[in-house]
Amino acid sequence: MAELNTSRNRKETPKVDLTAMVDLAFLLITFFMLTTSLSKPVALDIAKPDSSVPNVNLELAASRTMTILLGKDNKVAWYMGVAGESRPRIEDYRKIRNSILNNKNNVAFKNANDPEKSLAVIIKPTSGATYKNFVDIMDELSVTKITTAPAIDDDHITDAERDFMKQNKIL
Repeated sequence: MAELNTSRNRKETPKVDLTAMVDLAFLLITFFMLTTSLSKPVALDIAKPDSSVPNVNLELAASRTMTILLGKDNKVAWYMGVAGESRPRIEDYRKIRNSILNNKNNVAFKNANDPEKSLAVIIKPTSGATYKNFVDIMDELSVTKITTAPAIDDDHITDAERDFMKQNKIL
């Protein structure tokens, strides 16, 4: 009787032990995790009127004051100077950066680049604005490098501002 012996003719496949490579990979991962530094959050200063002291107003020159009204549907109305004397312009958040930069440059030019007389921004969020709108406008101020801390005034929206926003359906 003939025996069929196939096991002698077949060679075994070589096996590679990957234990050392796995150990090295974990050592490298641990090393890079421990030596990298995480980015630290950067906060932006916000000046809000003090509610404990009544009737305190900070006087700013109207020629260098930009008021930004945050409305509904991601719309922004802004004007330079005193409310009611100059007509606000309505824009969306994609175009407000150019307006801020233009006003900043105009104020700097009129005041001979005096850092004490830079553009002052007043932000007035309305009831139609969202928190995202507020964060977006703060980001735009940071990108445009507005050096003075913006004043946040959601309590003192004038009748002229309110009427304008109602007429244009952004309040």
